Amino acid sequence: MGKLQRIVLGCSLAFTTSLSFADVIESTVLVGFGEAKYQEGFTHFDYVNPNAPKYGSVTFGQVGTFDSFNRFGSRGVSAAAIGEIYDSLMFSPSDEIDAYYPLIAERVRYSDDYTWLELDINPKARFHDGKPITAHDVAFTFDKFMKEGVPQYRVYYQDIKSVAAKDDLTVRIEMVKPNREKLFLFAQSTRVLPKHFWQDKNLSEPLSTPPVGSAAYKVSDYKSGQSVTYSLVEDYWAKDLPVNVGRKNFKSVTYDYYRDDTVMLEAFKAGEFDFRLENVAKFWANSYTGVNFDKGYIVTEEIEHEKPATAQAFVFNTQRDMFKDPKVREALNYAMDFEWMNKNMFYGQYTRTRSYFQNTEYEAKGLPSEDEIKLLTPYKEQLPPRVFSSEYKPNVTDGSGRIRSQMRTAFKLLKEAGWELKDKVMINKQTGAPMAFELLIYSPTTERIAIPVQKNLKRMGIDMKIRTVDTTQYIKRLRDRDFDMVSSSYSANPYPGPNLMIVWNSNYIDSSYNTAGVMDPVVDELTQKISTSQQDPEALLTLGKALDRVLQWNYYIIPQWHLSKYRVAMWDKFERPSIMPKYDLGQDTWWISKEKSAKLPEKRQ
Repeated sequence: MGKLQRIVLGCSLAFTTSLSFADVIESTVLVGFGEAKYQEGFTHFDYVNPNAPKYGSVTFGQVGTFDSFNRFGSRGVSAAAIGEIYDSLMFSPSDEIDAYYPLIAERVRYSDDYTWLELDINPKARFHDGKPITAHDVAFTFDKFMKEGVPQYRVYYQDIKSVAAKDDLTVRIEMVKPNREKLFLFAQSTRVLPKHFWQDKNLSEPLSTPPVGSAAYKVSDYKSGQSVTYSLVEDYWAKDLPVNVGRKNFKSVTYDYYRDDTVMLEAFKAGEFDFRLENVAKFWANSYTGVNFDKGYIVTEEIEHEKPATAQAFVFNTQRDMFKDPKVREALNYAMDFEWMNKNMFYGQYTRTRSYFQNTEYEAKGLPSEDEIKLLTPYKEQLPPRVFSSEYKPNVTDGSGRIRSQMRTAFKLLKEAGWELKDKVMINKQTGAPMAFELLIYSPTTERIAIPVQKNLKRMGIDMKIRTVDTTQYIKRLRDRDFDMVSSSYSANPYPGPNLMIVWNSNYIDSSYNTAGVMDPVVDELTQKISTSQQDPEALLTLGKALDRVLQWNYYIIPQWHLSKYRVAMWDKFERPSIMPKYDLGQDTWWISKEKSAKLPEKRQ
């Protein structure tokens, strides 16, 4: 039973079938990486208050607008949190990595050669209209996404041969070829669509009215493009499952939309909504003042965390001819004077980001290990030599705002790439065309952080135009890859997982997640190996660091900064558990205190 021990599934049972030499493993939990923290029979997660009251309403602010209630459409901008009205087959807590526990599916069985997997549906599972969730809905969901979903879904799950209902409560997934990660991922996280609602609708198109869901909240009110309200479902079928005890404690949740972040902040201070997670250092340092703070109605708090950091950055579209040469991308990195920005704009609050696995053991630091060198040597001719010889570090300035030495380095790189400075304009030696490109943004806050970079580029003879559009146009242009550069981010990765395929692998070039448009055979090989090495922690450690190193030295981004704390401002009506989950703020475990709420102005009670 060595394979079973490596999988480390709680309450698992192995037996040999008469039809196959493969073992069949049965369990109530699926673990993609590491070991399951919670054993069968657990009553709730450690980071919740199981006795938290279900009470009150909360309003959040949202920048932009929306014109669709279809989270999965290829067109339109979906309403905030609309995808969460569907329960998933299993649920992953915020205090462990890649472990999933029963929600719609109450049990799983699969062969240990990963050629098939079966899920038993909880017979109590119901959609909001009272109709049962069945295996037929799961099979329909897969077929719907394969036919009408985004292209990357079809590419990613091409190894699945079929998803079929054996009976009303048992669904079977069979593989074209064995693939543990894709088999598990489908079983773990698929949000189940109601066949009776979606069968005559196109999943790729916008939806003007709310769909039928199955989760703890459903849409109870909305104003098109302005606000959407979700109300707690009183007879929610899964409210007493261990994964839900102590969670989803607000009676209603509203998202109000605002034109931009500055307007939204003033609305918060005036009492238009309840909670704000601040991402702008200037606002945090200077703007959280006023009568409602003086009276104690609004409180602020910095909450330390140790979670992996998102890789926030100015991202090059490497499909543009101008940005295909890594020397050009590296040269433009020298226009970012982080030390000056941090001192003069961010009040010294930030740390420069240098890794796609920031704050994890997979961050590539120092020189490559022997295992990394062994892994990367077959690709040596395709890689920048510095991958093997140097540690990547973003450029550092003295913070004075004078970057002459950085500019000299940039000019040298640009000259090697076929550009030269002529009459204070950077031009292409062959075509004579000036170096000019557009940064696409949708927020004035982003414009503020882009202007110092724009000014430094101008000093280098390079014209970066800042183009501000509304969120609808921004998302469409992002999907169509109709941009030169955007200010975006790559999700924090606690470990190298199969999701990196969609973000970096050239097979997913049409994915809006592959923002940089990377098509690199070495990156393809490394992400493919990561996808098939999830059971080997030592191999993953080497692969993760090697991938990080390759991405760093290819300069797909101009890295920005991160902060290892949550900056929280809220109207003083909330309580939260004493334990915070490691990988999240855990806001879905908070609740509203009647006593605190009663002390606030009536509007915010």
